[in-house]
Amino acid sequence: MNNSIVSFFANNLGFEATSLQAFLIFAFACFIVVNVCAVIGGLGTYAERKISADLQMRQGPNRVGPFGILQFLADGVKMLLKEVVIPTQSDKFLFMIAPILCMVGVFATLAVVPFSSGFILSDLNIGIFYLVGVSSLVGVGVFLGGYASNSKWSMLGGMRGAAQIISYEVPVTLCILSIVLMAGGLSMTTLVEGQGGLPHQWYIFHNPFTFIGFFVFFIGILAETNRAPFDLPEAESELVSGYHTEYSGMSFAFFALAEYVEVFVVCGVAAALYLGGYKVPFDLGNGVLISEITGAPAIVSNGIGQLLQIGSFFTKTFALYYVVIWVRWTLPRLRVDHLVALCWKYLTPICIFNLIAIATWMWAFEGHSVYELLMTWLHSLGGGGGH
Repeated sequence: MNNSIVSFFANNLGFEATSLQAFLIFAFACFIVVNVCAVIGGLGTYAERKISADLQMRQGPNRVGPFGILQFLADGVKMLLKEVVIPTQSDKFLFMIAPILCMVGVFATLAVVPFSSGFILSDLNIGIFYLVGVSSLVGVGVFLGGYASNSKWSMLGGMRGAAQIISYEVPVTLCILSIVLMAGGLSMTTLVEGQGGLPHQWYIFHNPFTFIGFFVFFIGILAETNRAPFDLPEAESELVSGYHTEYSGMSFAFFALAEYVEVFVVCGVAAALYLGGYKVPFDLGNGVLISEITGAPAIVSNGIGQLLQIGSFFTKTFALYYVVIWVRWTLPRLRVDHLVALCWKYLTPICIFNLIAIATWMWAFEGHSVYELLMTWLHSLGGGGGH
């Protein structure tokens, strides 16, 4: 079929169309991923309200659609209809480009998110390096939003955001390096394929240092996404609304959407690095076992396997998403000096120690996990008892 499509374009357009076909397929896949993640970001606002209401014994949205499920669409329509007000004394170009930078930084990371073994937009051999790099645009957007507004409150929020995001990139990157060290590659697929489908095969339970590293990484991504208790850049009790105080309409909506999509992305990355990502128990994801049991054709069993992998990835990601919202409505906001001290005095030293300890573990135990060492020890005891 591919050859017939290429031949059709070649005969009618007069040029070899393989590259055009690849571009169209990739553009269609990007369109689907971006729009699905935009809907997930919108539903994130609904989930935030419903979960917070549940924690505080309230109703939450319950008017627009069943159980208020269409509230995020109503919010979107409201944002579209509101006027974008640009302060007179602001830097208008930077003011308008700041929310776009946040959006670009977040949606560009979707290129390397491994939804399944067969569905990743671009499996770069430096995938995790690319993700860390482009996600830094969000910090630039946050700072420019505060700086360009020409408002004291916004400027304070922008400065806090820049300091916070840059600081917490250090422990987050060190945690990522420890997983890269274990997996032996920078590709997101390589990082996931080094794990299995069962919990004891995940990197979080590989050794005591990766277990600690997961919680440090989770704290770091909370800070990088400006989520409570690290929401100082938009602290409404002190700065009105922080770096986006002067924004209205869709320019504000871009900041909000970027935040909720970024939470989804970082939760997906945490699931990929520490919780097995798209891996399914008993290797059901590759479709071989399904084909053997059911006798289904390979294309059907592979399709079922891919659906199982996508389901596994989204289940783990949404579970972490729930925890992110849960934490926001449970813990009070940190003070600025406490936030910086937590990063530089505690998390960063822990990450450096963890990185050295994991390297030592991989050398001393030849890459075996705690579970494998325990099983080997029990087997040796059982074998010794039989003689």
